[in-house]
Amino acid sequence: QLQASGGGLVQTGGSLRLSCASPGRILGINNMGWYRQAPGKQRELVAGLTGGGSTNYADSVKGRFTISRDNAKNTLYLQMNSLKPEDTAVYYCNVRGVRGVGSGYATFDDWGQGTQVTVSS
Repeated sequence: QLQASGGGLVQTGGSLRLSCASPGRILGINNMGWYRQAPGKQRELVAGLTGGGSTNYADSVKGRFTISRDNAKNTLYLQMNSLKPEDTAVYYCNVRGVRGVGSGYATFDDWGQGTQVTVSS
């Protein structure tokens, strides 16, 4: 289970940084991403980051959000600037990779518990 944090209430134009820590001994990362789900809407991909470092963003957040990772801390980040009321949602992190288990390894596809981001107008 990933530990997501950093959500909160912010005014339009404000900033927040979300964090998502992966437990255990990470041997490799395939893909990471931040998703969000607003009330009455489907979960959507906000930003993605491959193990090789390539990024992709939803059109609605391009130029405002930045996804990044700290390998030493096994932590994924989402820096959100110039926030708008339409960014209000529960944000989830997702990491897919390989984790050391005892003397072996196992693939994983983990989700965070969700963190609420509310942008007031």
